[in-house]
Amino acid sequence: MEIKRDFYLNKLIKRRHNGLVKVITGIRRCGKSYLLNTLFYQHLLENGIDQEHIIRFAFDSADDLYLIGESLIELDKKNKKVDPEKFMAYIREKIVDDEMYYLLLDEVQMLDCFESVLNGYLRKDNMDVYVTGSNAKFLSSDIITEFAGRGDEIHMFPLSFSEFMSAYHGDKYEGLSEYMLYGGIPMVVLRDEPGDKAAILANLFAEIYIRDISKRNKVRNIGELEDLLNILSSAIGSLTNPEKLKNTFRSVKNSKITAVTIKRYLGYLEDSFLLECAQRYDIKGKAYIETPKKYYFTDLGLRNARINFRQFEQTHAMENVIYNELRMRGYSVDVGVIPVSEKDKTGKSIRKQLEVDFVCNMGSNRYYLQSAYAIPDEKKHEQEIRPFRKIDDSFKKIVITKDIVPAHYDDYGILTINIYDFLLDPHSMEK
Repeated sequence: MEIKRDFYLNKLIKRRHNGLVKVITGIRRCGKSYLLNTLFYQHLLENGIDQEHIIRFAFDSADDLYLIGESLIELDKKNKKVDPEKFMAYIREKIVDDEMYYLLLDEVQMLDCFESVLNGYLRKDNMDVYVTGSNAKFLSSDIITEFAGRGDEIHMFPLSFSEFMSAYHGDKYEGLSEYMLYGGIPMVVLRDEPGDKAAILANLFAEIYIRDISKRNKVRNIGELEDLLNILSSAIGSLTNPEKLKNTFRSVKNSKITAVTIKRYLGYLEDSFLLECAQRYDIKGKAYIETPKKYYFTDLGLRNARINFRQFEQTHAMENVIYNELRMRGYSVDVGVIPVSEKDKTGKSIRKQLEVDFVCNMGSNRYYLQSAYAIPDEKKHEQEIRPFRKIDDSFKKIVITKDIVPAHYDDYGILTINIYDFLLDPHSMEK
């Protein structure tokens, strides 16, 4: 079954012939290769591009490497990258006229000196270049620096709930429960049996993510890295920092791991796109607070597999799903903090911090969002909107709930929508 990824396909189509290297980044197995080598390839063919003018090459494919005299096994054994001279010689043989050629390169970070190679192709008027990569440093430290503004990123996430529902045979209520349990990795979604889904997720962690992160970053103590993942998996959406995590290691694992090492591990997990962190933002002071931060999993299925599906809190899962949806839509997302002064029962003035789950920005647009699993009564509603009423700007304020309620505004102009409408309608926040 083919799952349409039109959101990303349209991004690629709009960037055709823009003179930049189109870089598709994202967590492994989120569908980057399928987007590039199947969906975009089919689009080119359907729009009259001759097959001979579309050059596809995957640097993690033994068959493709064989074409240029390289061995995937030998490269892996010797921890070497692909010889750029061999690759460029192969490409030169393919370019036989002055018409436009489309170069679709998969896992290009495995090519040695890929920055120089791609820079060279950018100077050719008849080359339109598209590449995929699987870690953040591939983009941030190499593409941006070396291309000096000539790299154009399309960041890809696992299936959104809307994409998931296009392949799910059931209603949206059952669908969301399954989505929050097994996530949106396409190869997992396309399996029918729960046991198969769980097995694939566990295998992806062991054979792909942990192995890839450890090898790339030369991690010596893999057990520590896995322990950190377990701790973070048990506390998604909770404020934490390396020092706090160090104390958890000390009390639970009797470990002497340092905060510096934990910070480095967190960087590895973010670079691999397994996790994202949301920084705290003082809404009144208009300043960022460096620590602590919140961490969310790019895919909830991977998070749940990490803890063997034992600890599943709907409130935290829903918050993670909302965060991922906002990021997929292109918003930068922070955790809002509002310092307030109040009086306690004795009349003494005390300082408190109210929290807004998400502060979302895109250009000049901003939204404030609260994730509320259930709002059974007016008291709970007042509790959820209390931080909103302390914000003195006019940006839109939204409460998202799992309750089946129609979208409506209260007396304060605060919008309440249910999570199904929010996830399935990309314009739901604008109404």
